[in-house]
This record gives sequence, C-alpha cells and structure tokens, in this order.
Amino acid sequence: MEITIKAIIEIAGFPEEHVKNTMNMVIENLGKEKGISILKKNIAPVEKVTQMWSNFAELELRISNFKELNDFCFNYMPSSIEIMDPIKLNINSNEVDDLLNDLLARLHNFTMFLKNLQAENIVLKREKEASGGEKKK
Repeated sequence: MEITIKAIIEIAGFPEEHVKNTMNMVIENLGKEKGISILKKNIAPVEKVTQMWSNFAELELRISNFKELNDFCFNYMPSSIEIMDPIKLNINSNEVDDLLNDLLARLHNFTMFLKNLQAENIVLKREKEASGGEKKK
C-alpha cells in the first residue's frame, strides 16, 4: 500500500553555509532512499533566528509502505507529517508491533544515554569539588 505524505524537515545550526549544505545533503539522501519518491519539494531560504541559522523544506513524498514511513520518521525526524493518501490506513498488527518495538527500543536507548550523561555529570562535579573547585551550593 503506497502512502503519500506531506512532511516538513527543519535544520538549525551555524554557520549559514553549513545549514544550507546540510539541507541539500538531507534532500539528496532522501531521494536515494529505497521505497521513497520525492513528488514535490520546496526548500525555504536560510534565515537567521536569534543566534543560529534555520532552514526548512516542505516535501510531498510517496512512500511504498508503512514500514518505510516509520523508517522515514525515525531516520529524518520530520517536524510534522500529514498523510494525504490513502484517507484510511489498513495496517496489520505485525506492522504496528514493529513500529511500537522500534519506538520502545529508541526510547530505551535515549533513556540510557541520558542516565549515562547524568552519571558522568555527577562524577565530574565530585572530581571538581575534590580538586578544590567551587563548592556545591
């Protein structure tokens, strides 16, 4: 079952040229993805937002199946998607299982990453205090 979507992909950072080049690279890589066809693309000009540069692309994509849609969402992290066609999705439970298990695995990895950062932060603070650095308030 092919799925047509609209998606917005955003990039922020600096310098300006890096943001522009990264967006072009993302769109180029997306065009090479198996199971994804770019039907329309509109890349906005890079703009300065506070201290960073920002860029976004509005895309219309045809995606071959629900698994590829799931992979697109995880790999490209669009800021939003809208399913244009079909209006109703007929998804079997195996596809939903895969989606939920992928989501859970990523959440577990993210949680572990955050816990490791927190533990490293605690160790660094203790080492700083032990070496005569600022005392914890």
